[in-house]
Order: sequence, then structure tokens, then C-alpha cells
Amino acid sequence: MAKCTTTQKQRNYTSRAPLVAPGIKLSQLGISRPITEWVQIAQKVVKYAPVEKLMDALITILAGARGLVEANKRVRPDRALQRAFGRDSCAEQSVISDTLDASTPENVEQMQQAMEEIYQHHSAGYRHKYEQSLQLLDIDMTGQPCGSKAAFATKGYFAKQRNRRGRQLGRVLATWYQEVVMDRLYDGKAQLPRAFQELVLAAEDVLDLDRQKRQRTILRMDGHGGSQGDVNWALEQGYHVHTKEYSTQRTRTFAETVVTSHDDPKIPGRQVGWVTAEPTEYVRPVKRIAVRTRKKNGQWGIGVLISTVPEEEIGLLARMPARQGQDPLAILLAYVYFYDLRAGGVETEIKEDKQGLGITKRDKKRFEAQQMIVQLNALAHNLIVWSRRWLAQMWDKIERLGIMRMIRDVFHLSGLVHFRSNGSIERITLHQADPFSSGLCAGLPPLLAPLHVAVNLGEF
Repeated sequence: MAKCTTTQKQRNYTSRAPLVAPGIKLSQLGISRPITEWVQIAQKVVKYAPVEKLMDALITILAGARGLVEANKRVRPDRALQRAFGRDSCAEQSVISDTLDASTPENVEQMQQAMEEIYQHHSAGYRHKYEQSLQLLDIDMTGQPCGSKAAFATKGYFAKQRNRRGRQLGRVLATWYQEVVMDRLYDGKAQLPRAFQELVLAAEDVLDLDRQKRQRTILRMDGHGGSQGDVNWALEQGYHVHTKEYSTQRTRTFAETVVTSHDDPKIPGRQVGWVTAEPTEYVRPVKRIAVRTRKKNGQWGIGVLISTVPEEEIGLLARMPARQGQDPLAILLAYVYFYDLRAGGVETEIKEDKQGLGITKRDKKRFEAQQMIVQLNALAHNLIVWSRRWLAQMWDKIERLGIMRMIRDVFHLSGLVHFRSNGSIERITLHQADPFSSGLCAGLPPLLAPLHVAVNLGEF
């Protein structure tokens, strides 16, 4: 490595050198500006303003912390990371928590408004070309276990945790772009039938969905979103729906009308067939497909899919070869496979956030404080997705990395950050022995060159 001409005081070691680069870019884009303008937490300012402490919490999450207590270890000693995100120093973890605890319902609404503005200014999902292709919004809920004394912590469904108390997180995902459109927090008993319309309306505001755009948008959700009332409400709003029938009794009745069942070539023991009963209970024509799978006890598990997606679109959406587009059986299977892809959409993104961002690890007793954490988690998710997209322009391998690997393997790489005399960042030197350093050295320069920040490799 060439001899460095700066003094020791003008450079800092950091164990998260690649995270410095997105921090510089995000600061230049003014990501924190809407939060500063909208969120007004009534708290006495001693050293740091409340919004500054919210930014410290966000940086702590991006640094891979499972609890805000880790701000003292991961962010406070790291001057380079602070400067990258426009901070001169970092608040102590207890002070950050006090600010979250001081949040009111009005502050939560302000934060949601700021998140909406950030998403509209910087996301790809907001700029989707509806005239060229259908927008896909996946809607789901997932458990957020917490202490029994936390506000709105009730018994509910928490996977593999019987009798556990907690809250529920409702999410709308712009699936083509892997972006969180919005997250909302509910009590532990809440399920999708209760939250469905609220989530859709909130996403509608974020994406500015008028009638024309709604007609080019698919709402995909599991059976909890497939009640007759919710499906009809979505159809009345103009949306396409792709979901599973909610009623067990109706599912059995519809499955009995199937004339011909076909074996699924991909999944042994699964059969699919068209429901022949007329869908007179819906306000718009729908297609229904019965799917049955053999259980371990030898009985059949049955489900019925409900869809308004056009046949000419479904093959492409299900990622099937174009040559199969006219095959009636291929079209039937495409509707089933498109529903199966939920597992690679919202379910995968939720799992990635639990593993990578630790969204189930940061629990606050006050409901408003937890709602603020939920918004910061969603913002962190989107910032990582946007950073990955920027880097992928020159380093395509990064597109295959999820949230967990972005935080663990990409952002966590040692390096030196060199400063100019005015305190701005001049150069980032990455440890060349790291297996990701060469890819980052290709991906970072196009991102940072317009900001006059150099990137190189070295040993230290």
C-alpha cells in the first residue's frame, strides 16, 4: 500500500468500513431531513436533539446490533461511522432509549409521515412503471414476542412458542423491489382479517395509488386475507387479488366441484384442479383453483386459491418458460406457483429481517416506543436494499445476498477511513485480505466518486 500522507489524528480504524460508504451517500441524499422536519419529540435538549438520537438508533441497527444497548460498543467509539452519517458523536444508549420512551402517538404519526416521504423520494417501488407491468404487493403479519408487562402484549400466534405473549407486525412489501412499503404494529391477538384493509389503505397513501394504478396492482396474501368481505372490498377498490380462501367449510364445498385433478410435476403428492362452481358471491369475476396435498397421516389437506390475475400475465409472474404460455395445464399450475412464490417474497424478507436486523430483539415496554422502533427497522431494511442496488451496478454478486449477509459479511469489514482537515471523509482503505474486499473495491468507487471520496485496498 502506498505510504499515507495524513497524520494519525486524521484517520480512524473501523470494523465496518463498507457501511461508511452508504452512510456518506445517504447523508448526501438527505435521508434524515424528513425525520428532522416532521418528528418533534417533546424532550429537553441537553447535548443531543431527539432526532439526532433517533439517527443514532438507526446507525446502531445498521451496524448489526440486537439491542440499542450495543450503541455504546458499536457506534460510540467509531468516529468514522458517525461522520459518514453526518454525526459528530453518538449519544449514550440509555439516552437513546429515553428518547424513544418519550414518544407519543402524535410522534408515531409524524414518524410514519416522514417514512412515507423518504420512501416516495428514494424508492424504486414508488416509481414502478404500471403501464409496463403489474405492481405486486405482498401483505403479511408476523409475531413480535415481548415481555408480558409490555403494552398491548397479549397471547396470540407466535410460531413454535406456545402461550407466548407479544405483539403482531403487519407488513406491506413491494415484492419486485424487496422494499418495505410500510410496517404497522398491533396487539398480540391481531390477525390479518382485522388489519388487512388498514394496511392496504396505508400502502395506498404511500404509493399514491389512484384507480388506474390500483387496476395494475396485485395484492397477494395468505388465507387470513381471503375472507369474502376483504376480497370483495379489494375488488371494489380496483385491485387484483391472489389469495387463499379463508373459510374451511367453503373450501371443502368448492373442492368437491373439481371435475379433473392434475398431479403437480414439481411437488409429489400435490394435485390441482379448477373449481367449476360459479363465483357469484364476488363483485368481479375470479378464478378459483383447488389444491390438495397428501398429509403424513394419509388424509388430504385442501386449499382453494382465488385470483383475478389475467391468464396472459400469470405465466410470466410465476416465472414459467414463455413456450408454456398457451398450455392449459401450465396456466393452471402457474396460478399455484405464483402463490407459492410468497415464500420467496414477504416471508423471506421477514425472516431476513429477523435474522439480519434482529427486529424481534428490540422490545420496548411502551407501545409508542416500540412503534418508533418498528419504523426505524423498516427504514434500515430499505437503506440496505438501496445500498445493495447501488453496489450491484459494478458488483453483480451482491444481488444474491440477503439482509443478514449484507450486515454480517459486507458491512462488517475492517478498514481505515481518512479525513480531510475540515473533518469530511477523503478516502476509505479496505483490508485486502477480506474475501469481499475486491468486490467492494469495484462497487464502491462509482458510488463515491461523485462525492470525491476514494476507495482502495491495503494491509494494516
